[in-house]
Formats: sequence, structure tokens, C-alpha cells
Amino acid sequence: MNILKVNGIDLAYDSYGNETDETILLIAGLGTQMIRWTVPFCEMLAARGFRVIRFDNRDTGLSTHFSHHPTLDFEALAKTLMSGQRPDIPYSLNDMSDDVIGLLYALGIKKAHVVGRSMGGMIAQLAAGRYPERVLSLTSIMSTTGNPDLPPTSPEVMALMTRPAPNPMEDEAGYLAHSLAFAKRIAGTGYPFEENEYRSLIREEVQRAYDPGSVRRQIAAIAVSGDRRPHLAKVTVPALIIHGMDDPMFVPACGKDTAQAISGAEFMLLEGMGHDLPPQLFETIADGIERTARRNG
Repeated sequence: MNILKVNGIDLAYDSYGNETDETILLIAGLGTQMIRWTVPFCEMLAARGFRVIRFDNRDTGLSTHFSHHPTLDFEALAKTLMSGQRPDIPYSLNDMSDDVIGLLYALGIKKAHVVGRSMGGMIAQLAAGRYPERVLSLTSIMSTTGNPDLPPTSPEVMALMTRPAPNPMEDEAGYLAHSLAFAKRIAGTGYPFEENEYRSLIREEVQRAYDPGSVRRQIAAIAVSGDRRPHLAKVTVPALIIHGMDDPMFVPACGKDTAQAISGAEFMLLEGMGHDLPPQLFETIADGIERTARRNG
């Protein structure tokens, strides 16, 4: 585990593969840590001839947290946005895309292939659109554009995601049950839900860092980011959009909209995949990332 100072904050990261190979930077999703990009997946990409870097986004894992910021009230946030004003939030997705480029700069890496899942896909989209000179290719997985005309996440899924969880330090069993219920709900139907693996992963995240407010702060960062299609229209590097047919968080139309916003983007719609990355699809997804990266050459 390594930590670098980037944009005035600490970012925790680790690396796989040969440092002289082209870099793939993996960006995690909402409220989750870099370990969601599992070691076998990172090693699979590294074996294909890439340096693979995963990192904790700001406000997650071992990177800098913004716990000192007042607890966000979603109702007040929505009213502020509807009035056309900018709410008082600690950071935006633009700041998080700046972190991506800042981390590359701190590591002495001129350009990289950026790969993001869910919120990480949004961050990757912004990095590719705002910093075209630093991005070699873009892979956006189970994400969306912020297009206001797209179908929203269902209230039931949003409620599951945002409802208060038991404190794992006081009620670990309750916290695990809460987290597993949500993970099962957003998983696809085509692959078995690996409950023991998820339980171990959730425990590891809690042991690394527990910060119940970070999800709300990152939801706020997404809420103020608006429609990313103007940025996506500027993307000229090879792009791959991967989406699951069973995704209940962002329905397949969200992935299709992302692909349509980027000239020449490939759209990969995977049957049986939900809002997760089952190990059975690692090879397929790694193939897509590698194919997109090689298109740059």
C-alpha cells in the first residue's frame, strides 16, 4: 500500500505488473474502495502486458476523508439544485477526475488507459473529456451520462442504498445483513451470488475504513455534476461502454446513451450481468479493456 499527496489530499494506491508497461488506472464506484477491483482481476490485466493501478477515491478507504463536513440533507440538496444554486458540498466529480490526473502526474505517468465502474465510470468519462492529452483509452462500466431524460434509478433501489445501516463496530451481523441485501438486489440473474466472498469483502472494507457519511457526500458530488454528454462529445480516444442487461441501478439505456455520446465507441451489453462484476465475466471484461487499449496503437 502506498500513499501520495495529490491536489492537497492523500490518495492510497497499489500497483501490479511492470512499471514500464502502459498503465491501466482502475477507478472504484460510489462509496466503495479500491479492493472492489479484486487482486485476481488486476493480475489478469497485468498478465496481458499492462501496469495496473487501483486506488481509493477521496473519501474512501485509506485516502483522505471529508468526515468533518456537515451531514448532507438530500431534501435540502434537491431544493438547492432545483433553485439553480450550487449547494455547499465538499467536492464534485470534477474534483475526483482531477484526482485521477493528479495521481498520474505524481507517479510520473504521462498517459493512461482509464477504466471506471459505476461512479468510477463517470469519473473516467470526465477525465477523458477534460484531459484528452492524458488519456489513452476509456472503458466505462455500468455507468451513465447524467442525461436528465434517462430513466432514473427506482425509488426502491435508492431506498436500499441510502437507508441507514447498523454500526458495524456495534452490530457486525446487522451491518453485514444490510450490505448483503443491497448487493443481492443489484446483482444480475445470470451468475450465482457469491455471498461468502461478498461478506469477506465487506468486512475488509470496514477494517480498512468505516465512514458512513462518505456515500452521501459522493451522491451529492454526482448530483451536481450534471449532464456529461458535452464532455463525452470531446472524447476522441478508443472507448468501450460495458453494461449489464439486468442492471437495476442504471438500466441498459444508460449504457447505450453513454456509447452514443462518444464517437466510435463500442457498446458491450452483457446478458445476466447486473450492477456488479461477477468473477465469471472477468475474462470477458479484461478482453474488452485490452482490445480497447490496443486500438490506441
